[in-house]
Amino acid sequence: RLRGLALVRGGFVSEEEAAELLREVEPGLSRGRYQNDHWDRAITGYRETERGLRGGAGLALLLRVTPAFPPCRPPRPSAHVLDLLPGGRVGPHVDSVKFCGCTIAGVSLLSSSVLRLRSLRDPQDWLELLLEPGSLYVLRGAARYEFTHEILPDEESFFGGLRVPRGRRVAL
Repeated sequence: RLRGLALVRGGFVSEEEAAELLREVEPGLSRGRYQNDHWDRAITGYRETERGLRGGAGLALLLRVTPAFPPCRPPRPSAHVLDLLPGGRVGPHVDSVKFCGCTIAGVSLLSSSVLRLRSLRDPQDWLELLLEPGSLYVLRGAARYEFTHEILPDEESFFGGLRVPRGRRVAL
């Protein structure tokens, strides 16, 4: 049902590109403290910032991600950067269309994690995706609007019956 609407592309950024992206976003992140009280109550153990993608590795990433978006709705020239502690959690939610548009695309850095999508209509209808460091994930259509998505906390982080230990995770 979600074929082509929820996808993961492993190895989207190399280790070198990931290191450069982290160097570019770390100054903005380090100005903030880790928090447990996100405005929509969906995230705990996190810090976040917005980062313009106008040069360096950020611009290169933006250019490579753009084809994942419809031509009439290109990505914004800035990225929401989320830094999640090993014990942090992104609880089930549907992102605001006002803030996120019709397509969600993100690049995972530092730690593997499990992304769970669950139907708003039928909680027994769910899909889990393994997000390895350097992977790109894209949610559109039904995956974007009809399913919640969440990053499983470390103690629940399993994929295909195997444990996926969670460390610090940064996503753009």
